[in-house]
Amino acid sequence: MKKVIYSILFALVLFTSCGKEDNYIPEVAVNFTTQLTDPRLSGLVSGTPIFINGYGVAGLILYRSNGRYMAYDRCSTVNPQQKCALINDESQGITVTDPCSGAKFLLLDGSPAKAPAEKYLKQYTVAVTLNTITVSN
Repeated sequence: MKKVIYSILFALVLFTSCGKEDNYIPEVAVNFTTQLTDPRLSGLVSGTPIFINGYGVAGLILYRSNGRYMAYDRCSTVNPQQKCALINDESQGITVTDPCSGAKFLLLDGSPAKAPAEKYLKQYTVAVTLNTITVSN
């Protein structure tokens, strides 16, 4: 009788722990470097998010608040398999919107601001040395 119970428990553990989560942003190598004088970055001074294509899953979002630089993947964490690129909320400047789901995220820390968003944006490391900014993971 013990063997049957242990076999059933083992099977339950095996089948409940082997599920693959499809709701994540994949790991991709990111290594973006440019001068702070790059014209693409002119909006960072005023707190406007800057969108850089060609890096990460759906591009990069660079944002500056209180002298601190943040970088996020532009891919929404709501149904990331769709690779829906976030867009700027021009009226507020501190949030971005997933045009596919209507979810909103705060750029101050990448946190979800409006449903159906539940997960934080994928954040990258930012290093500023002299006149150069580097975003990497």
